[in-house]
Amino acid sequence: MQAISLQSGSNGNCIYVETAGVRLLFDAGICGNQAEGRLRASGRDIRDVDALIISHDHSDHVKYAGVFQRKFGIPVYITPRTLEKAESKHRLGKLHDVRCFFSGGTIRVGKVSVHSIPTPHDGEDGSVFVVDSGRRRLGILTDIGHVFQELVPVVASLDGVFMESNYDPDMLEQGQYPAFLKKRIRGSGGHLSNIESAELLCWGGRLKWACLAHLSQDNNEPSLALNTHRRILGNNLPLHVAGRHLPTGIFRL
Repeated sequence: MQAISLQSGSNGNCIYVETAGVRLLFDAGICGNQAEGRLRASGRDIRDVDALIISHDHSDHVKYAGVFQRKFGIPVYITPRTLEKAESKHRLGKLHDVRCFFSGGTIRVGKVSVHSIPTPHDGEDGSVFVVDSGRRRLGILTDIGHVFQELVPVVASLDGVFMESNYDPDMLEQGQYPAFLKKRIRGSGGHLSNIESAELLCWGGRLKWACLAHLSQDNNEPSLALNTHRRILGNNLPLHVAGRHLPTGIFRL
């Protein structure tokens, strides 16, 4: 199994996963040219992608879904509620190949299963995902809302994970965001802090690596996120940070 974060953060999200002869993209928050070029730089052709799977309706995850579908011929997997909300908020354009799934269900593409898990994040009908090849399990766990009970056994079952680590509590509290936005971020429908992320990763006894994702530009720093995780987790788990503007290297399982 191989995975690349093409970009991660409120300015746009897209993750590539390849396993068992299947190529998947998760979310379409970056433009088609960026996605195509970043995959090409890693020796991949975006036109070979078998499915685009959308997590929820926020623009940094769904904005370019129509472009990906029309320009590259990629089927879009999305829940009916997410699709309806996204089309009412964003100019997705005509979608010719939509394959609906229901949050909590499993998407099957070739020999690969993608398990969706409903989240309390304040998007419409949002999901996080586990990609299961039959040999390895990769979690794509961002825009979670808060740490809910079902996440612990999920993390314990994973071999690798992209884990939301959005904000540092002190930076958020002392920063310039208005009070309502601070409340939203740290609330039950918002995002995970560095501390919450690290404490959740403590359950990941099988993990070969974790990539911290969806870091806030204003309320976090990569070095701070890594230091917080190291303080809580120790030094045994390899940690990486997904960039807000650039892709990561190739992670392997």
